[in-house]
Amino acid sequence: MDNASDVTMFTLSGFNGIINYRFTLFALTFVCYCVIVQVNVTLILTIIMDKSLHEPMYIFLCNLCINSLYGTAGFYPKFLIDILSTSHIISYAGCLVQSLVVNSSACAVFSFLALMAYDRYVAICQPLVYHSVMNPQRMCLLVFAAWILPVGQLLITITLTSTLRLCGSQISRIYCVNYVIRRLECTPSITTVFSPAFTITFYFCHFLYVIYSYFYIMKTCLTRKEERMKFMQTCLPHLSSLIIAKICLLFDLLHMRFDSGQLSEGARNFMAIQFLLFPPLINPLIYGIKLTAIRNRIQSFLCLKRL
Repeated sequence: MDNASDVTMFTLSGFNGIINYRFTLFALTFVCYCVIVQVNVTLILTIIMDKSLHEPMYIFLCNLCINSLYGTAGFYPKFLIDILSTSHIISYAGCLVQSLVVNSSACAVFSFLALMAYDRYVAICQPLVYHSVMNPQRMCLLVFAAWILPVGQLLITITLTSTLRLCGSQISRIYCVNYVIRRLECTPSITTVFSPAFTITFYFCHFLYVIYSYFYIMKTCLTRKEERMKFMQTCLPHLSSLIIAKICLLFDLLHMRFDSGQLSEGARNFMAIQFLLFPPLINPLIYGIKLTAIRNRIQSFLCLKRL
């Protein structure tokens, strides 16, 4: 029975089956990470540099892209090193930090999508009070809350995890997450069940709020032709982002809790990585193409660069 303080390294066993094609995987992963960084940075700089885009919806979108860079930075650099390495280990402290970054980033996605749904609800269903409700002070407060709640909540959870007695040092994944670390606990405690259950319930409420908001938005848009156009332009990207994020996270959660060992290691790795692949990559492309103001700004910048 090892005390948590005696565990100094974890072994990531998810890399066992990639030795034969690790160089191909490294190349694909490196290109993918570069594209993720490029599309998110492009959207962030576009919103920051264009003062006409300094509105709540675009500010929330900017923070959503920053969160994508934050979450992927906690995974891809270490993953790229591990692909080419012969020993796939991570320090105890490094594992906790990676778990904090990846988990808090996943939670923050739903926080910002909930804020964007609230913004669209006020803009479409209560347009006369939009500017008074979504004033700069309240917008800054909402952005601060969307960052501090996930990070603070996961920081408390990771701190509690660091006090557990662990009876193993092998993690059956390609990166660290809090739930998998807790499964190594010698004697399961109430916090092992309560902590993830509370987190899932809390952010599932975010999801329900977004669905509730868009229900009323669509109800309003059915009666007004001009609002129907606004819904198609600004709300469809939000719904697409929500669906992509929810599906990816749901598959990963189901895999972690109900994995029977029947799936191949490649399939398990894909399910583990998809939340760090599809939303950070697809979301900026969806918003960059669908939102007219951002698309026009990027196109004008590219035209000036060619000249």
